[in-house]
Amino acid sequence: MFQGTQPSRRHLSTYRVQGRTVLELHGEIDIAATIAITPALDAATSRPEPLVVLDLTQITFIDCSGLSLLCRVHRRVSSRHGDLKLICHHPQALRLLRLARLTDTFRPAHTLGEALDQHLTGGQARVPHGGDGPGGNH
Repeated sequence: MFQGTQPSRRHLSTYRVQGRTVLELHGEIDIAATIAITPALDAATSRPEPLVVLDLTQITFIDCSGLSLLCRVHRRVSSRHGDLKLICHHPQALRLLRLARLTDTFRPAHTLGEALDQHLTGGQARVPHGGDGPGGNH
């Protein structure tokens, strides 16, 4: 860990674009990172918002604890009647989403612009790097 850097800040940046909250994860999202950033993600998703964007473009690794964290954020945003959009083009993360049958839940977008457009149009992103075929995703 970097000296003088809070773990949550090392793995998470939060900012607003077009009035929308963007949660940007960084580096390795493993059990240690998940434990460190959960309180900050909970704080960022504590109030109702029509759209929250979860950006995974800066991650280098994600494991099942990271996937659990994504599901936690999704549940928190959905329970407040919001929409969560995921930005991801990391092959391992996309594979993990496919294996867990969560690509339909998260509908990963390639870019922030695409995620914002999905929300405005109610459209769905295509799954980067291919899908699972008929009956593959839930």
